[in-house]
Amino acid sequence: MRARVALLAGLLLAPFAARAQAPAPQAADTAWPDRPVQVIVGWAAGGIVDTIARATAGALSETLSARFVVVNRDGAAGVLGAQAVAQARPDGYTIGFGPVTPITAAPHVTRGVTLHPDQFEFVCQVFENVLGLGVREDSPYRSIADVFAAAQARPGALTYGQFGTGSVGHVSAALVLRARGLQVVDIPFRGEAAIIPELLAGRLDFANLTVGGVQGKPLRLLLVFNERRSPGAPDVPSTQELGLPTVLPPMNGVFAPRGTPPEILARLERGCEQGMGTEAFRATMTRLREPVIHLGREAFTARVHRDWREKREALRTLGLVQQ
Repeated sequence: MRARVALLAGLLLAPFAARAQAPAPQAADTAWPDRPVQVIVGWAAGGIVDTIARATAGALSETLSARFVVVNRDGAAGVLGAQAVAQARPDGYTIGFGPVTPITAAPHVTRGVTLHPDQFEFVCQVFENVLGLGVREDSPYRSIADVFAAAQARPGALTYGQFGTGSVGHVSAALVLRARGLQVVDIPFRGEAAIIPELLAGRLDFANLTVGGVQGKPLRLLLVFNERRSPGAPDVPSTQELGLPTVLPPMNGVFAPRGTPPEILARLERGCEQGMGTEAFRATMTRLREPVIHLGREAFTARVHRDWREKREALRTLGLVQQ
């Protein structure tokens, strides 16, 4: 009988004993980042976005004393990378870098793309990637007027490479060509890194290029899509000064999945701001002739939402908004 009572008592007390021996629940992780942070870039390695993404990752590694590692997930004009960020666990260990056009433009033109600014936390803008139209160095087209004249003389004969349907480069060029009543063969690519070899090989007559992307290469910019000339290409006219439709340059920066803890976002924001001043980052931007245009979380978020609205209207004008 005593054995039965002892056994029964042991069974009743076992859960309490186990509970007493179990470790207490840990508080929320305040050591972030205590392991490498993945920085997803939705563009191919070697292009201007990838180059500055790696410089930014290096700056964040320095200022936050952790490893920030770039992972390229290119395709669909940056959409694949943005989708990967949106679907990632919001714990601060997966963030994105690049232009926000996959979020603000692609959903309006590509069926099945459901990205929206509300799916992200926008941490900091790093730079504006000034885009334009350019040719190879030995091209017979010495000015944008030469390109326009050739396209007018031979409708549908010139080949043009663009950064992907719905990208700022594509929208900007489409508005310009439409305003001039020109027809060309429009060929989409996975960003600048894929376009440049085709342009240099003579398989494209002209193409989307960036101010930073032409540096050190036998290429020439003929036009920039902007309200004013770029400091990196002061001799190249802007669309606004030529009286052409103007779409503002892509905003490039750091963003995270919606729901990332505020304390992590705040640390990332501070890391961005401090990182833009590091010697290595400044050296990269100087080499690429890209000015740093920094915005914090609040200003960057507001600008992204504004860009979403403005891109929708521009794409409606071109008849590209999906029904």
